[in-house]
Amino acid sequence: MEILKCEGVRKVYGSGGNQVVALDGIDLSVNKGEFVAITGASGSGKSTLLHILGSVDKPTEGRVLIDGTDLSQLNQTQAAIFRRRKVGLVYQFYNLIPTLTVQKNILMPLALDKKKPNREFFEEVVGSLGISEKLEALPSQLSGGQQQRVAIARSLIYRPALLLADEPTGNLDQKNSGEIMDMLKLSNRSLDQTMILITHDEKVALEAERVITIEDGRIIRDERRR
Repeated sequence: MEILKCEGVRKVYGSGGNQVVALDGIDLSVNKGEFVAITGASGSGKSTLLHILGSVDKPTEGRVLIDGTDLSQLNQTQAAIFRRRKVGLVYQFYNLIPTLTVQKNILMPLALDKKKPNREFFEEVVGSLGISEKLEALPSQLSGGQQQRVAIARSLIYRPALLLADEPTGNLDQKNSGEIMDMLKLSNRSLDQTMILITHDEKVALEAERVITIEDGRIIRDERRR
């Protein structure tokens, strides 16, 4: 079942002689439950694509559909709500709220909608990520690897259609990087979570079942590894 579709996605910054083409005709389809890595050198367009997939930015041309919703039809407020409910985002630098406990950080997307959490699912997520004993701690009391686990839990709590991870291991040492990749793969398998990982690290990309390489705003390679 297709959960993501990009049709002729093009993104241009500037105008006239100052135009920069960040994405140049991206066609992409991702099925539910896939674990996809998008890789490429700095400036290749992969981060621009992630921002568009996350409804943070809009393409100049083309369209993106996630779980049947055309993102180009959403206004700013609708895009923010869609992003919170349907797209989980994991960033390199965690983006946790320093004054809130781990538990409150994780539940923040639900709190914004005044929704009560499913406690069974909450416990499953924090248990699988190994942070059950840290729920009352503040982010400053956690290691980098633990903070990234909290960020992953927050992104999963709404059971989003799609999880986007932007260089999630880029700020971690080798041991923590390996553990975070194991956690993402576990979420992909046990929760049937569709995942797109943005990385410049070839070793990290090879952990995915499908690797897409972008160069100069175009997909130059799309390999299924298993």
